[in-house]
Amino acid sequence: MRLLHTMLRVGDLDRSIAFYTELLGMQLLRRRDFPGGRFTLAFVGYGPESEHTVLELTHNWDTDSYDLGTAYGHIAIGVDDVYAACERIRASGGKVVREPGPMQHGSTVLAFVEDPDGYRVELLSA
Repeated sequence: MRLLHTMLRVGDLDRSIAFYTELLGMQLLRRRDFPGGRFTLAFVGYGPESEHTVLELTHNWDTDSYDLGTAYGHIAIGVDDVYAACERIRASGGKVVREPGPMQHGSTVLAFVEDPDGYRVELLSA
């Protein structure tokens, strides 16, 4: 397993990309619009996603700002098999809060589990 990305919700995607790339020296690795869900994802980091943990900047088109407490989204962990990982977690008493399956506005297979404090952790096929 390895840590893949941390997601932050942002009110102005271009401003956030500029901050992380121009001020912090990251690279814009990829960006994709999801018109059906009215959001855009942009991934920034210091190297390729195959080798580095990155930030996922999520811009919900109808939201200009967030309270700081709701800005944090989740961490993501790569696993060999999302379905098997959820079974192991559930069997060990863990809480699966989003069953394994394709992303609602895409094809990526994912699941979400919740840690003891209620923080969500996304599981993605590595």
